[in-house]
Amino acid sequence: MEPEIIGRSANLERVRELIEHIADTGLNTVVSGETGVGKELIAQALYFRSPRRGKPFVKVNCAALPDGLLESELFGFERGAFTGAERKTRGKFQIAHSGVLFLDEIGDMSLPLQSKLLHVLQSGEFNPLGSEKMVTTDTWIIAATNHDLKRDIETATFREDLYYRLNIIKILISPLRDRPEDIPDLIDYYYEKYSETLKKNKIPYPSSEILGILTSYGWPGNVRELQNVMKKAIVLGGWDEVLSELNGLLPK
Repeated sequence: MEPEIIGRSANLERVRELIEHIADTGLNTVVSGETGVGKELIAQALYFRSPRRGKPFVKVNCAALPDGLLESELFGFERGAFTGAERKTRGKFQIAHSGVLFLDEIGDMSLPLQSKLLHVLQSGEFNPLGSEKMVTTDTWIIAATNHDLKRDIETATFREDLYYRLNIIKILISPLRDRPEDIPDLIDYYYEKYSETLKKNKIPYPSSEILGILTSYGWPGNVRELQNVMKKAIVLGGWDEVLSELNGLLPK
């Protein structure tokens, strides 16, 4: 099912325009924004609008694995390539062939691995660990980061040449606090969605006073935090407790 991008802000309208323009190009893309704004959702929307829809969509979280594991995860390995490598295993580049490889938290990738990723982007080829045989890959790379990659370049923690290989297209998602006009639409969407999926009786729809509080709240966790608030309100059967936790913004 194609993901829905919920909201009417100018930022999201621009994001939708970019998706329409680039989904059929396969150009390497970086989706940038704070944690919780929905970067993976945008990557999935690009995939669903692209000619690669129906082919693999493979996600790798670059911050979740140490270097050695991330390298073997990306490129695969031959049996005996390292201790514990008991059988030949395909990497994510091979699994994602003809589809999309979504590299989440690309800003947390180490410099040595950045160098190897750059080689793949330049040549379309790589060696699985323990193999001398080159493997070719046709993979659309969509990366996501909550880093300022240009600042990381200045501090020598991100390669400038990789930045320009990846960042052909940049999609920036603003934090939720900068697009409060999206909050009522998100509340409406998740009110209906979670009432159904959590199989709970619908709680009263938030009053205009409650909507005002939710709209004025800063949402440091962005859409992910709003999702959790909606789930909690529906499970607990009301708004008082969750509102009291949002910095004491309980209506008087």
